[in-house]
Amino acid sequence: MSDQPQGSRLFSRGSWLETSRTAEVLRAETTGGLLLIVAAVVALVWANSPWHASYADLRDLVVGPEALHLDLSLGAWAADGLLAIFFFVAGLELKREFVAGDLRDPRRAVLPVVAAVAGMVVPALVYVAINLGSDDLVGWAIPTATDIAFALAILAVINTHLPSGLRTFLLALAVVDDLLAITVIAVFYTDDLHLLWLAAAAVPIAAFAALARRDHGAWLLVPLGLVAWTFVHSSGVHATVAGVLLGFMIPVRRAHAVEHVVRPISAGVAVPLFAFFSAGVYVGGLDGLIEAETDPIAVGIVVGLVLGKTVGITGATWLLARFTRADLDDDLAWADVLGMSMLAGVGFTVSLLISELAFGAGTTAEEHAKVGVLTGSLLAALLAAVVLRSRNRAYRRICELEERDDDGDGIPDVFQRGDGTR
Repeated sequence: MSDQPQGSRLFSRGSWLETSRTAEVLRAETTGGLLLIVAAVVALVWANSPWHASYADLRDLVVGPEALHLDLSLGAWAADGLLAIFFFVAGLELKREFVAGDLRDPRRAVLPVVAAVAGMVVPALVYVAINLGSDDLVGWAIPTATDIAFALAILAVINTHLPSGLRTFLLALAVVDDLLAITVIAVFYTDDLHLLWLAAAAVPIAAFAALARRDHGAWLLVPLGLVAWTFVHSSGVHATVAGVLLGFMIPVRRAHAVEHVVRPISAGVAVPLFAFFSAGVYVGGLDGLIEAETDPIAVGIVVGLVLGKTVGITGATWLLARFTRADLDDDLAWADVLGMSMLAGVGFTVSLLISELAFGAGTTAEEHAKVGVLTGSLLAALLAAVVLRSRNRAYRRICELEERDDDGDGIPDVFQRGDGTR
């Protein structure tokens, strides 16, 4: 290995604690990603079968108390309610990563932060360039998201053994991407803001924060969270923002325990159900598919996800290496950066959500946008699979090295120095 300082190596290994935790998180997300894919396929098949009307009836079934303005369709409950759980986990991840994780070190945080920003800006510019002069520019944010669960499911299917440095980067990229996505949703896709309801939401959120720091009364966190979610929903801000805010309120010392309980619900129930209610786009046969795919909305999304993400993340990484004189880790090559950048083009969950927010549920523009999301995510996944699969022999060798524990102390030797773990 080179004697170059660890901080000047791109995609270098983090600490053993961070690496082992990352592996645990990614295993849970992989399982959820597989369920997500199954749910999306079932929805697509049902929505385009002779019984497609029954799928639409189920998705549009309204339930909930009208007095509280919560008489929502099942599809809306999935987008506003279930995805709040997903973003609650994202909030936990964000706080833990930037307070106690490897990303608290600016030298390690700079790569995923810069890559995530470039990976959102370039796809947005691509979409705008293709749709310039039309009334559809509102969909600019659709190709900016990365779906970690879907991406990991693809890796599981192709049996790619990513080295720990790439795994940590992928998770950190997704965490920063989630922060940027929820900021975009809150700022650009909020209509009819009601400040009184937003101020009211601060009360249960503050109570949630105070109670989360105590060792007793944890059972009250759920009802407080529900009240906060209701008030944020009534304020006009998308209710998923409440999930992130509540996640931020959990102390770092308790975040892992809370995440251990909530993540399986998010990955195994909330996100797959959202995918089921959101991905069921009625195409209308080959003619309908051609019409949707040739719509500039869909073209902008596909090119943004496939090309924009790849150019943005790879380009940002190259510029960072060029101007900081930082080299890739010795075991890795630029093909790995290219493959990871392509994998980040799997937008899916958040892209589907933004499609609904941008164009309105049930509109032709929204349906075409969702076709673009599904097509772009699938194409990005296939291209990434080809590139990463071609590097699998090298990945296996690195993984064997990272699992070797000759002294039998439970910590792989590569994560140790003379005085303990790194």
